[in-house]
Amino acid sequence: MTPIQAQSLPAMLKGLDIQAQAKTGSGKTAAFGIALLNRIDPARFQTQALVLCPTRELADQVSKEIRRLARPIPNTKILTLCGGTAIGPQFASLEFAPHIVVGTPGRILKHLNKGSLKLKHVKTLVLDEGDRMLDMGFHEDIMLIIDHTPEQRQTLLFSATLPDSIKQISSIVQKDPLDIQVESLHSEKHIKQVFYEIEKGERLNTLIHLLQHYRPESSVVFCNRKQQCQELADELWKQGFHALALHGDMEQKERDEVLVRFSNKSSSILIATDVAARGLDIKELSAVINYELSPDPEVHIHRIGRTGRAGNEGLALSLFMPSEVKKISAIEAYQGSSVRIDDSTSLDPREVFKLIPPMVTLCINGGRKSKVRAGDILGALTSQPGLSGNQIGKIDLFDMQSYVAVEYPVAKQALQILSEGNIKGRRFRVRKL
Repeated sequence: MTPIQAQSLPAMLKGLDIQAQAKTGSGKTAAFGIALLNRIDPARFQTQALVLCPTRELADQVSKEIRRLARPIPNTKILTLCGGTAIGPQFASLEFAPHIVVGTPGRILKHLNKGSLKLKHVKTLVLDEGDRMLDMGFHEDIMLIIDHTPEQRQTLLFSATLPDSIKQISSIVQKDPLDIQVESLHSEKHIKQVFYEIEKGERLNTLIHLLQHYRPESSVVFCNRKQQCQELADELWKQGFHALALHGDMEQKERDEVLVRFSNKSSSILIATDVAARGLDIKELSAVINYELSPDPEVHIHRIGRTGRAGNEGLALSLFMPSEVKKISAIEAYQGSSVRIDDSTSLDPREVFKLIPPMVTLCINGGRKSKVRAGDILGALTSQPGLSGNQIGKIDLFDMQSYVAVEYPVAKQALQILSEGNIKGRRFRVRKL
């Protein structure tokens, strides 16, 4: 077990409330997933557990993990309720109450107001990424949702950081919570962290030099403002880099496609704000680059924790101007050690290097609602000679679309096979993203 699992599971299985702080990638989803499943009675068709998440991406990730954990328990119904998707099918799914609901506060509250969701039998309430939900302005929605749950319930609060606002919510909605804090800092053995001082107007060129010098196969670049994310992505495209932006102004379908393309290695660079990046499920991330430093040292530590996971060596690179020295001092004070600052002139930019992604994503106009499964797509692609299974990457299924990653050299051939052939005896429209 990971440290957060070892420290929190015994208390949760006893039915205690907990307030837990753990760094990203710590295994907390499995911890509270096991705990809430332990209290579910599958024979009772009532909503017995509710997990609130700040973003749809995180809610989807949490639902997948709980479904994986619930496989040995027959007839367990888990439903994801988030905004950005049609509400009609959600009403139909709620006609028979799910045992577990995972969702975002806005959509959960809408269903409560319409009477389609009942929470009076909830035994376990989980607030996941509580700090980010408050940052996004969900405080009032969360309190209204909690009013619909029984007073006699178990409340589990997980957060990457524990600001005063989180402690205040805990004091209102929890009963004598056990305070659990596992190591929130990242080992220097696993993450190489380097800061580069820049002057005004040098930010973009220095970023390009960083990419050309370190050559990360995949990197997340953090900006503080969503407008800057799109501007930076457009600029990198002009320079020959395959970069995608992820921010709050995008439609949900666009966000889904960006995350799919980045996670399946069809794009090398993802540019995002802190809020948009919550819920990213990237197993192997070569580098995190802070295009702009966060004013909060805890957020900085949370950002860089996305690289160097599962024993892999990570790389965290940060740009700062002389006027931001106070932010550097705050990071040093928070992590209890000095940081390495290099001169940007030490970088060796190789201008021929453009970070071309190894994979290409194909979008199929059919998903779970059309009963399409990953095996059907794999079978259709490998049924023709010339294309082998090891040339096919990640397959992602959504309600109305499916996405499959194929190696760059065989992308044209794969597109032709799927466009001209059948999947499960049916023909679907297919396009390259």
